[in-house]
Amino acid sequence: MSARAIFLDRDGVINRKRDDYVTQWSEFVFLPNVFAALRYLCATDYWIVVVTNQSAVGRGLMSRASLDALHARMLAEIRRNGGRIDAVLYCPHRPDEQCACRKPRPGLLYEASRLFDLDLSASYLIGDHETDIYAAQAASVRPLLVSGGHGHSAERRLRATGVQGYTRVPDLLNAADTILGRERPTAPRSTYPGDGLCGLVHPALG
Repeated sequence: MSARAIFLDRDGVINRKRDDYVTQWSEFVFLPNVFAALRYLCATDYWIVVVTNQSAVGRGLMSRASLDALHARMLAEIRRNGGRIDAVLYCPHRPDEQCACRKPRPGLLYEASRLFDLDLSASYLIGDHETDIYAAQAASVRPLLVSGGHGHSAERRLRATGVQGYTRVPDLLNAADTILGRERPTAPRSTYPGDGLCGLVHPALG
């Protein structure tokens, strides 16, 4: 049987979003309740996978090595607080490059499905932007929109265009509670931090 995943956008879901990009660790601020949410999800069989657009690389504002180092520190801090993220997949391209891995296109989700043998229709995506909702729906993943911060304006744009089929939640902890409230309790996966795949940082190819 195929596995299932909970996909997380990064900026606006895990950490505070900045208009001028998060390019160094001193700018990375975890949002409230994130550690509690990831501790909650840690005790399930879901793969926890970050899928994030990071065009700061394509714009020359940071290198891939710097982004990988930032993600390594993010993963270490999450582990230190009792949670887990199994993989980080990112698109480094600018919007004008029109690559398949940049949300709203679903390339990152398909890449995760290939890597982890996922049933995307049994998986969820938690994001704060309409591009997250579009990417999820294109890949038959069930979307949740975090309404705090930039999520308010995203919801207005979704309503204006008549897009439906997503669940609105205040933050990541409420998203986790919503998902697990719908699903049967499950035993934790056998692959845990330190077992090889946890903390994989995989730049998508566009």
